[in-house]
Amino acid sequence: MINNLDLRKLDQRDPDELQKLLHAVAEVGFLTVSNTGLDGDRVRQVLTAYSDFFHLPEVEKQKVDMSVTGSNRGWGAPQSEQVDPDANPDFKEVFDCGFELPAGSPYCDLSVYAPNLWPQSPPGFKETIQTYFKDASAVAMRVLRAIAVALGREADSFDNAFEPPMALLRGNYYPKRPIWAGARDFGIGAHTDYGCLTLLATDGTAGLEVRMPDGRWEAVEAEPGVFVVNFGEMLEFWTGGQVKATLHRVVGGTEERLSVPLFFNPSYDTNVAPPGSDERILAGEHLTRRFKETYLHLQVS
Repeated sequence: MINNLDLRKLDQRDPDELQKLLHAVAEVGFLTVSNTGLDGDRVRQVLTAYSDFFHLPEVEKQKVDMSVTGSNRGWGAPQSEQVDPDANPDFKEVFDCGFELPAGSPYCDLSVYAPNLWPQSPPGFKETIQTYFKDASAVAMRVLRAIAVALGREADSFDNAFEPPMALLRGNYYPKRPIWAGARDFGIGAHTDYGCLTLLATDGTAGLEVRMPDGRWEAVEAEPGVFVVNFGEMLEFWTGGQVKATLHRVVGGTEERLSVPLFFNPSYDTNVAPPGSDERILAGEHLTRRFKETYLHLQVS
């Protein structure tokens, strides 16, 4: 079962809510969260901005095509990613933007902090997405602080590791499942997220499926204003397995679907190796390697 949690109660460290959170992170790897301060109307504004972009003529989207860059900023065309090496490239489209560094930051030359590419249309797109990015990041940090408490740590034990974050905000556009799609074709193939914590807004359309502990695939739906939260490989390493990174996928169906994940990741040089181990796993190196395995334009032939 995927539980819905109240973020305000988690902020207040409600014991019952924290116990539900502990079960969700350790046993399932997925939950939904409400009462975040980002309501349905706000999320629908963001979804509309992405929808307007994805429905532009392709020639307009190509002006911010990430395939001509050495990073993952801008528009990703259909079949430009392959998250599951045993499946075909994903048939979705994406638009990626990252955390914007201040001038002179020592991280500026790293691809995971590459400059953003912003389209000229639709009007107001950049401003809408940037403001949401900031507010969603604050929500993600609140969830992460609650997780720290549930795991028996100080609430701010993760905070310093996110200065600056390798946060990435993405718009996903899943068209209707193509007529040509076969058994190896997905909106996004089965995968675990690569980073720390994912905060996902959706338009409420069915599509996301989670691999449950008993092996079955369970559908997860959330109306705008309710967020799906899951955890990536980094957080599983970083907590010594106390938090679970779980397989999930989108097969695609008879309706278009939009989703907006915020991938909230620590800074490049954070060591996310298990506590007390002699390993050294730099967050940025892990993320860079996984991006190169996924984005076809970053793969060396």
